[in-house]
Amino acid sequence: MKYTTEIKVNIPLDEFIKKMDSIENMKHWQRGFISAEHISGIPGELGSKMKLKYLFGKRKMQLVETITKRNFPKEFHANYTTNSMHNAQQNYFEKTNEGFTKWISKSEFLPLNLVMRIMLFMMPRTFKKQSLKYMQDFKDFAENGTSVANA
Repeated sequence: MKYTTEIKVNIPLDEFIKKMDSIENMKHWQRGFISAEHISGIPGELGSKMKLKYLFGKRKMQLVETITKRNFPKEFHANYTTNSMHNAQQNYFEKTNEGFTKWISKSEFLPLNLVMRIMLFMMPRTFKKQSLKYMQDFKDFAENGTSVANA
């Protein structure tokens, strides 16, 4: 399943990138985020891997992020893999005419088992809705300092 989402964030591109390119800030805009642990490569650089842990209600989730392209301030691409799903994300950042930032995210989800294949088929909008929620939460954090850390 592939889809594209986008949002305008009312801060300059350089400020946007500083907030986006920070592991410390992840807890402020990624609901359920618990921790990040470096696995391999130079942290934050092309090919590096990081283990990300989340808690959604009582359900724990762990995934591995692999950076596939890092070209700030224009783009950042990464793969996110769990035991049941592979997600390839291509994120593009553009300066708007007003001096703000447009964030365009292209996502592709590939199920790795039958249960996830059925879930993608039955509830495709759920994935796009979650992507938009993360983008909105980042916007709220970047513009207003609103954190989801204790939400």
